[in-house]
Amino acid sequence: METLPDPRWAAALHHSRYLRQLLVARPDLPSLLLPHWQMPLSAELLAAALLPAATDDEGLQRQLRRLRQQAMAHLELRDLCGLAPLEEVMASMTLLADVTTSAALAHHTRQLEALYGAPLDAQGRPQPLLVIGMGKLGGRELNVSSDVDYIFVYPEDGETAGPRKIDNFDFFNRLGKRLIAALGEMTADGQVFRVDMRLRPNGDSGPLVSSLDALENYFITQGREWERYAWIKARVMNLVPDDTETAARLGEWTTTLQKMARPFVFRKYLDFGAINAMRDLHAQIRREVARKDMAEHVKLGPGGIREIEFIAQVFQLIRGGRDPGLQIRPTLAVLKELSARGIIAPEMEDELRRAYVFLRRLEHRLQYVEDKQTHMLPSSPEEQALIAASMDCPDWAALLAVLNAHREKVSAHFEAIFFDPEEGEHPLDDLWLGPMEAEVAAERLATLGFRQPAPAWERLEALRQSSRYRQLPTQNRERLDAVGPRLIGIASQASQPDLVLARGLALLDTIARRGAYLALLQQYPQALHKVADIIGASSWAADYLNRHPILLDELLDSRLLDVATDGAALRVELDRALANAEGDTEREMDVLRETHHAQVFRLLAQDLAGRHTVERISDHLTALADILVATTLSLCWGKLKNRHRETPAFAVVGYGKLGGKELGYASDLDLIYLSDESDTDPNAPQNYTRLGQRINTWLSSHTPAGVLFETDLRLRPNGDSGLLVCSLEAFRAYELKEAWSWEHQALTRARFVAGDPALGERFEAARQEILCQPRDQTALKAEVLAMRQKMLDNHMNRDPERFDLKQDPGGIIDVEFIVQYLILAHAHTYPQLTANLGNIALLKRFADLGLIPLPEAEAVRNAYREYRRLQHVNRLNDANVLFDREPLTVQIEAVRALWGRVFEGEEGF
Repeated sequence: METLPDPRWAAALHHSRYLRQLLVARPDLPSLLLPHWQMPLSAELLAAALLPAATDDEGLQRQLRRLRQQAMAHLELRDLCGLAPLEEVMASMTLLADVTTSAALAHHTRQLEALYGAPLDAQGRPQPLLVIGMGKLGGRELNVSSDVDYIFVYPEDGETAGPRKIDNFDFFNRLGKRLIAALGEMTADGQVFRVDMRLRPNGDSGPLVSSLDALENYFITQGREWERYAWIKARVMNLVPDDTETAARLGEWTTTLQKMARPFVFRKYLDFGAINAMRDLHAQIRREVARKDMAEHVKLGPGGIREIEFIAQVFQLIRGGRDPGLQIRPTLAVLKELSARGIIAPEMEDELRRAYVFLRRLEHRLQYVEDKQTHMLPSSPEEQALIAASMDCPDWAALLAVLNAHREKVSAHFEAIFFDPEEGEHPLDDLWLGPMEAEVAAERLATLGFRQPAPAWERLEALRQSSRYRQLPTQNRERLDAVGPRLIGIASQASQPDLVLARGLALLDTIARRGAYLALLQQYPQALHKVADIIGASSWAADYLNRHPILLDELLDSRLLDVATDGAALRVELDRALANAEGDTEREMDVLRETHHAQVFRLLAQDLAGRHTVERISDHLTALADILVATTLSLCWGKLKNRHRETPAFAVVGYGKLGGKELGYASDLDLIYLSDESDTDPNAPQNYTRLGQRINTWLSSHTPAGVLFETDLRLRPNGDSGLLVCSLEAFRAYELKEAWSWEHQALTRARFVAGDPALGERFEAARQEILCQPRDQTALKAEVLAMRQKMLDNHMNRDPERFDLKQDPGGIIDVEFIVQYLILAHAHTYPQLTANLGNIALLKRFADLGLIPLPEAEAVRNAYREYRRLQHVNRLNDANVLFDREPLTVQIEAVRALWGRVFEGEEGF
């Protein structure tokens, strides 16, 4: 070309011999390109090039190929002149495939229907061939010289309408062959796309087309692991027709196909076994790369495009079944979602994204030169210089430096995820697998550091000789046999090796039939180390992990020991998970439980690592409970069929540890339910009662994921004999006229938790009114002391050397009663005492107001902190033990001294 239509085309023409030759062969192209080349390709521009529609096969082939030439020239000019980002290039190539496929499909469908009539379903309605785009075509990520991977599916067997009737399979088989030829056959104008049909069921040996029923049967009976990977990006390519009814049926068939494929691709559980399958597939690719000397292959070579895709897709296979947000196609979008969820670090996502963009741009520039499907780096200096310049590098050496830096980072990330921990034998395999004489085994275990080697060996033998172990599926037993020796080794390094081994074996026994969890521990040895740390530190934690082994997944999160989850972020994540489960009540209940368990486990791990005080742990647990109760209320109200208003005039009030913000890991929730008496709708009482019942059911029911919270509703007016839900005004009247003093004591720790904020404010006002009533202090004191004596009589400790932290005089309940009495006795004068600040803060406030001496208040505050700390440690190890009294003498005497001042002497000073 002697004169450039636009001087900016020089860079593109210099780089691409194909483009230079094309513009010479097609002198009409410049005039077609000039009006539009500065804009991205559009479906309208491509479709216009196919008008008027071809009337015969030869005309269609020529039309499609000339369209491809025009589109490629357009795209090369934009990309090589720096106008098109990678996303545009991939989207434009995919758009070209979609438009040409749809045009060819429509043309040949008309041709065949003219001979045989439309293929009909059981209701006599015409049905289409569903063209499923796979791989990069499905993900809208085609490169500029991609094959197109198709799978052809039709809705139902049957026969055509005639006049010459044939069965539907025959019709669609003919249609598929014609579609392949229309796009892939080489003519004088070249070809549109190379067509690859090897991803269909049974590959080259399988039929070209399958019905939906046949495809579903294949998924169930013959689908292979690598096919799950292939189907992640699957996409129905058919254009939506203008006819509303036909469009609706296409939508139904597409939905049916998606519902069939989804459980095949994405397991309901966390599928860590996918790593082994993906590792095997990658090993095959690497062997092929090595055999063909393809180390410089930017797609399949080490650190190449395929490894980035594998990283994204393995986590989709592992987690996509439980997290529909990962059931997406584009690689970069998947990496972004993985980073947002903490599955990969933000730095890793950034490095993989940068590498992917660089490698894909390089791939395209290699292919632009001759319009060939190549991924190999050039060997000639001339082509190297050409490629370097197009990648904005001063020379080939500079380009290689950037390329190698990206590939090294990709390889490092890939190896970290896909390394095989089973390479080589474990030195303790013989101790796990046996057989071994008991004395020899005990001696070996003693050498490793076990203090009770004989019982340790008996536990190992008991597990391996159990019927459960012998009846395990082969794959599970192999995984267990891989994890077992590691557990022995890790336990031997613990401060309490026998304890860690015993609890670890109990966990392995629990998960033995759940191969995904064994695969997790097999693939991620660091998770097994964390398990050992946690179960060694707390028997309660070990039991919690046994009850909820899905929490093993939390051990893989690098943020596990970071500060507890932000409440706002948790709400967003919870809402997203519930949106994915919408309409499935059991799944919604499980989402609530799984969220709670995961957050508790994260907090537990941080607790055992010394990251929080007891007070902070209670704050986090209370905030978590508030979120889950509020979410449960909203879900339950939304499911009431005859609800009479959009949001309920309803409040959940927390008492006890929930109200006082002192929740522990296994605390019950003390709740009452209130309604707004101004809601006079005749359906209100029944609806609010049903709402209260449902909330209680949702919180306390056992589901496959366990229990959310145990609840106690006995603190409502009139206790078990009272209404489940009462109006705020009825509650106020009861508290003012009928309630016992102990009920007012309980009210000191009550607070609004969830529901209508306006009603919550009214409750707080009523609570303050009730607590601020003037009281006869002598009578109040007598009632509080009588209640305390009743509790002592029911929890008598007869060991003078031991101390019950909670029940004994000088313990936790004494502190709580002191606080509650002082509030009830003095809130009339000092309304600020009704603030729900917690016992430690209120003791300081009493001192500031002169109700108790500051030194005594500080001593009791310190005692209460120590009691809560010891109680917390006790519960972490499921120990309901009494403590030696002597080391706690200072704390006991401090509490008893303040008790004497408040209940036996004169308050104030």
